[in-house]
Amino acid sequence: MSPTSIMDNSPKSRARPLRTVLFSAGSIQSSIEAAAASGTDGLVIDVEEPETPYTPEVRERARAQTGEFLASRSPDEGPAIFVRVQPPSTGQTLADLRAVMHPALTGIMLPKVTGAHDVIAADALLTNVETDLGRDVGTTAIYPILETAQGLRLAYEIATASERVAYLGGAVSRFGDICQALRFRWTPEGQESLFLRSKVLVDARAAGIRYPVSGMWGGDNDDLDGLIAWANQLRDLGYFGMMLGEPSHVPLVKELFTPTSEDISYWQDLDQLAADAEARGVGPITYGDPNQGEGHVVHIAHVGSARLGLQWARDLGVID
Repeated sequence: MSPTSIMDNSPKSRARPLRTVLFSAGSIQSSIEAAAASGTDGLVIDVEEPETPYTPEVRERARAQTGEFLASRSPDEGPAIFVRVQPPSTGQTLADLRAVMHPALTGIMLPKVTGAHDVIAADALLTNVETDLGRDVGTTAIYPILETAQGLRLAYEIATASERVAYLGGAVSRFGDICQALRFRWTPEGQESLFLRSKVLVDARAAGIRYPVSGMWGGDNDDLDGLIAWANQLRDLGYFGMMLGEPSHVPLVKELFTPTSEDISYWQDLDQLAADAEARGVGPITYGDPNQGEGHVVHIAHVGSARLGLQWARDLGVID
């Protein structure tokens, strides 16, 4: 495959929206199966450290059963599947990759990222394994998870370190590494992490990440009002999906990150009005009630946003 074709077929250019990214313990077979059957758009199987203690024997079992699961699936079947591997600094990434590099693997989730060098190292390891296994070089995605202060600060550099980086976002959890790194006190309202989620979103968009994904809801599993408020806040910021740890949340969160019929109708109206005006060479374009202010007189920026919204809906399969 030529360098040009690799670029055209890079994970970044091919990325599709993942409304839900559900985590599963690679060491627990039933967890993998339940996650795969949940209807999630994205599935992360954790072989880095899914339980504590995580002995060498359990690690080998997790690698083996994750590899068996991937080997049993078609690349076109079910969710996009990522495996959270050990970071290159451990010297164990290659062993993880060799166990899980099957055609159904979309990519790897790269933890503990502190800078572009981690992505570059993972890219090199993937290139070696792809070459050994006859997989098209450059097509395995990297999904860096930002859970260190250094990683958050250098999000743009991380996102631009490789065309393999297809997804990125502010990874927030109540008790995880990100909390340890920053020492914030979690609240359901999320003010303590608003800056980092906003900062990473800008970095991701500037780096060309099409559909950024953010972090988890840290409240009780049965607090659906809190979950809904959290997901809506992420969507309002500009995220297209979120990470999850609970399979039962998948249908609700997928709905919250799906454009509504009203959204789509509005975007289609603006698209058609602009196309008609461009064909006639006559303007201005107006839409709806004059009391809408800025929304009444339609400019090219409005049309561009509408067309991006329609592309999002197409990528989700909501419209043809």
